Amino acid sequence: MAQLKGMTWSHPRGYDPMVACSAIWKEKTGVEVVWEKRSLQDFETFPVEELAAAYDLIVIDHPHVGQITREDCLLPLEDAAHAEELAAIAAGTVGRSYPSYNWQGRQWAFPLDAATQVQAYRPDRLSGPVTDLAEIVSLAAKAKAILPMRSPHVLMTFFTLAAHLGTPCSVEGPECIAKADGEAVLDWMARIVGGMDAKCYDMDPIAVFDLMSQPDCPYDVVPFVYGYVSYSFAGFRPARLAFADMPVIDGRAPNGSALGGTGIAVSARTQMPEEAKAFARWIASGPVQAGAYASGNGQPGHADAWVSDAVNAPTLDFYRNTRATLEGAYVRPRHDGYMAFQSEASDIINNGLRTAARHTVLIDKLNQLFAQSFES
Repeated sequence: MAQLKGMTWSHPRGYDPMVACSAIWKEKTGVEVVWEKRSLQDFETFPVEELAAAYDLIVIDHPHVGQITREDCLLPLEDAAHAEELAAIAAGTVGRSYPSYNWQGRQWAFPLDAATQVQAYRPDRLSGPVTDLAEIVSLAAKAKAILPMRSPHVLMTFFTLAAHLGTPCSVEGPECIAKADGEAVLDWMARIVGGMDAKCYDMDPIAVFDLMSQPDCPYDVVPFVYGYVSYSFAGFRPARLAFADMPVIDGRAPNGSALGGTGIAVSARTQMPEEAKAFARWIASGPVQAGAYASGNGQPGHADAWVSDAVNAPTLDFYRNTRATLEGAYVRPRHDGYMAFQSEASDIINNGLRTAARHTVLIDKLNQLFAQSFES
């Protein structure tokens, strides 16, 4: 029997749907896909080049595409023989998920999972989502709000607020953001986290969700966090979380959220490229995404799932209630050199806000680091 090896990330949302869909694929084609997983932190930072040497299929983040192109470790997925299938996947993109994996004219992955920074809250405590960011600041001062500030999520919130304020960070350089604009973003971030428990600086989204879904958790809302549909399912954790569009400033539309999600890519070193590409096209297709992928604990990246009553019903309308934010999301830089910037810039903002460093100094450091990221 033909066998492919795949690598994804260690969370029910990242692993379960891959296993469920692969079982169907094996029955359908006779090709077995065996999946392994890495922690979220490792998934966000581990070199794709090393994964490509060991696996046929790899679940990736779109910011890796510039580095991937230089390393020549993935196969481009456009294929004239399957143009109709690819067009259907592209047409079903939610927000800019599909084009986020396109770099230098080649498609390096298909969206599997669509996500961006949205709001999560306890529906048993709040009558609805918090729509205004100023209200989040008030709730944070009362120790009722929390925000994940661990790398890279602190930088993602910086990106989100910058774009939301109409001053999106550059994706081409040389500077990341104008000094006054960057200081305005940090002013908002300082207001938000100023009243929070300092442990937020060491928390990622999963840590926040696992805490918020405990019955006795003090927090009612997290304003900017990558949506995790798993936590909206009844019985997944003791308390359910609801998800909604991001809170906004002065009545703006919910635009600017830093796009996340994952895509499925094929290793350039696979011995079975056509079999691997066929699986990638199939699992990213609308019927599979709205069917086995969604029912297998996944968070689909195809619009067929996002509009489905059957997919929304068990999730407290997760997809419908966050769609506007995802459609208006910002695609962060993707050049070769960005991944190192993401890590170092996250640490600069995290440490700077933790120690109340001058915002003008932090922006100078960010801009210098961003310019250097293009020089490698």
